[in-house]
Amino acid sequence: MTEQITVSVDPKVARVCRAASDSERRKLDLLVNLRLREVTGSRKPIQEVMAEISRNAQKRGLTPEILQSILDEE
Repeated sequence: MTEQITVSVDPKVARVCRAASDSERRKLDLLVNLRLREVTGSRKPIQEVMAEISRNAQKRGLTPEILQSILDEE
């Protein structure tokens, strides 16, 4: 059983989601659901979880410049 919620995303993400096939949408739904379950099921404060995600992204080579270029892509 699932419930729908509304989440704000940037325009590029919205376009990609709207253009996705039904199969791709189901996969995206599953990925988002799993990630949100992980975050909301944590006993850590949300700020701590977000900081951890940021640290992990930086360890994997994501810099502020790379992130900005991803966000700026059309």
